[in-house]
Amino acid sequence: MTNAQTAANFWVKRDDLRTTKIVETPVPSSETLAPGEVLFKVDDFAFTANNITYAAFGEAMQYWNFFPADEGWGRVPVWGFGDVIVSNAEGVAPGERFYGYFPMSTHFVAEAVRISDAGFFDGASNRADLSPVYNNYLRVAADAGYDAAREAEQSLLRPLFTTSFLIDDFLEDNEFFGASAVALSSASSKTSLGLAQVLSNRTGDRPRVIGLTSKGNIEFVKGVGYYDDVVAYEDIATIKVDGNAAFVDMAGDANVRAAVHNHFADRLTCSCAVGGTHWEQGGGADNLPGASPTLFFAPSQIQKRNKDWGAEVLQSKIAKAWAIFLGSVDGWMKVERSGGLSVTKQVYLDVLEGRVSPESGKIISLWDL
Repeated sequence: MTNAQTAANFWVKRDDLRTTKIVETPVPSSETLAPGEVLFKVDDFAFTANNITYAAFGEAMQYWNFFPADEGWGRVPVWGFGDVIVSNAEGVAPGERFYGYFPMSTHFVAEAVRISDAGFFDGASNRADLSPVYNNYLRVAADAGYDAAREAEQSLLRPLFTTSFLIDDFLEDNEFFGASAVALSSASSKTSLGLAQVLSNRTGDRPRVIGLTSKGNIEFVKGVGYYDDVVAYEDIATIKVDGNAAFVDMAGDANVRAAVHNHFADRLTCSCAVGGTHWEQGGGADNLPGASPTLFFAPSQIQKRNKDWGAEVLQSKIAKAWAIFLGSVDGWMKVERSGGLSVTKQVYLDVLEGRVSPESGKIISLWDL
């Protein structure tokens, strides 16, 4: 049970993601907030395989650093919406609604800096060396991409689609590494679906889009309509491609990675590691034939394109592609809402263990619905 005086925080054990606990902390008041600080009531947020990636790569990519916890514990970052209930920051008013990067908590305190009509950045010292992409909180009243009726889709898909767009842009920027086909592991994941849609929506001479997935998800992935070919992991050796191939690895599964590299061998000209949906099967990236696996970090591509094009042009391109993708998702995604502390734990474990159907879009609130 949650209440207005006590904040509930969902923590996970860093070295054992199946172990969780609820930590209660006092809710700050206007008297205890520092100047410039803002107190949010975290309304709801999306929880997908992408959030498991944040946890699986929490140490390596500093995701644990966004929201500090006790030694050995972590707070998984999520994308969602929060309402300001107390503000000691000039230019941010109680009652305003924001979209951004939150902890799995009922409440969250941000240090509002660089306040503008669009929103603000969290200037907390623990976030100073982290990517500004994650520190930006957008006022829904000023966000051109906001639609109140589509908040769930925004939380579930918008940050993932931004990554999808940037991977596509990275591939195009490198002339697809000379590949005539792009294979995506974890083809049913929402980031893969976004990338497949953007790739398949290209005009002219585009690469074939091959989805790699588990046998149980074959029919779903085929039915979405974004892939030219859909192949079960066990059947990777049967893939026929004329010329070279590129591999975008959303799964992080060593066995899948090895199968792809061994099948294409020297014809694999790009092996791009993005996610860890198969978080327990990581490792095994050494001594494989073909291109060396390299980690794709979306903020790096954002920084490159901000320099190349300017931030406004980049955001305009993403917004245009997002609108097209959003128009296609109602055919396959079903939003499922749940609330409460015990239900949150169950949803977290279901996503962690891969027990959630690919068409499901989980929206969670720690508050009882």
